[in-house]
Amino acid sequence: MGKTHRLVRWVQRLSEIAMIGWLLLLLLIDLLSAVSGSEMTWLNLVCGVVGVLAVMTRRTRRVQGFAVLLVFSFTSTAIVGTVGVASTPGLAETGSLLILTVGGLHWIEPIRRGALFSLASVVALEASAGRLLSGGQSLAFGFFIFVVWSVAAGIGAYLRFQLERRKEAVHSVRRAERLELARELHDLVAHHITGIVVQAQAAKVVAEQRPEAVVPSLEAIANAGSEALTSMRRLVSVLRAEDEAARSPGSTFMDMRTMVERFSADGPKVAFDIGSGLADDTLPPEVMTTIHRVLQESLTNVRRHAPGTDWVEADLRLTDGSDMRAWAESVRVNDKQESRGQRGSPAITGTVRLRVRNHGSASDIRVSRLGGGFGLVGMAERVEALGGRLIAGPIPPGAWEVTAEFPLKDP
Repeated sequence: MGKTHRLVRWVQRLSEIAMIGWLLLLLLIDLLSAVSGSEMTWLNLVCGVVGVLAVMTRRTRRVQGFAVLLVFSFTSTAIVGTVGVASTPGLAETGSLLILTVGGLHWIEPIRRGALFSLASVVALEASAGRLLSGGQSLAFGFFIFVVWSVAAGIGAYLRFQLERRKEAVHSVRRAERLELARELHDLVAHHITGIVVQAQAAKVVAEQRPEAVVPSLEAIANAGSEALTSMRRLVSVLRAEDEAARSPGSTFMDMRTMVERFSADGPKVAFDIGSGLADDTLPPEVMTTIHRVLQESLTNVRRHAPGTDWVEADLRLTDGSDMRAWAESVRVNDKQESRGQRGSPAITGTVRLRVRNHGSASDIRVSRLGGGFGLVGMAERVEALGGRLIAGPIPPGAWEVTAEFPLKDP
């Protein structure tokens, strides 16, 4: 699986190099034409240079480069028409406009802006055909350019369709997670409030006989209320966030073992080990149930995407939190991604880590081509909502591992 990822990256790099090389070759032809042709052909060389630069910087300045190239193209056509000296459309300029049309329809947001840029490119291309100043030649070249542009626009539109379809699928997964969270929030509130009511009633009975024993009961009520507020703040903040999801409450280690046994009964054998120091009351309820969800989704992915797996290894351990502190510090210093609660996490005193590893069969390559399965999206949203991190990917030799790590103390 790792070799496949490296191969894909190299193919992308080689494709980029080949495309730039193709444009430079067209630019060289434009240069030769400018040397042996009329003075107006030097405009093609200028537009070609601008076009190559726009293509090379399209990932960081896609709109700006596209707009500058369009301005140069229209200006060159206007100059040729004003002077009245016949010229030819620039090859590098034409190739750059076609490449930017594909990328614009694929990536420019919002989509109507990408469509406007693609329409402007076809107008610029058709206008450049008029530089021939010959009715028959201009018409023939204009028709040919329109056909080529139609192919480029079709490719860009198809890529945009695939991109939007995946975005909608990811959005549906997140929306489903939030709806599930809303139902789970009701159960969580009911659990905590019931405990508070029972303790309050007990305190009332004790107060009539032993007033001095009321203070510990009040402290227990306050602690229960504080725990309820902490859990609800986490879940409600996630529920309000547009792009976040959360967890499933009400899980125990016995539930996890039962789920593992059922999976092993009709699938690959699973070795599930829970480290020392962990019990049902060791972890917050929202962390316990998120661990349950990650374990469940990981086993489901093994069955779905790696049916040839020999066996699965799962373990849950307490750690000193050094790895997560280093990761959180790198995120804080890097500052290239939005923080979801990790900042300030150097105060983490420990973590709980779940690892699920399947041996003997890598995951389905189609999952990687899609940028990860949608189940991974839901898991990552839940884990990150609690200040944790989720890592999924291939490990040698030929295995796939999902790791979820949670801080034991809020940052």
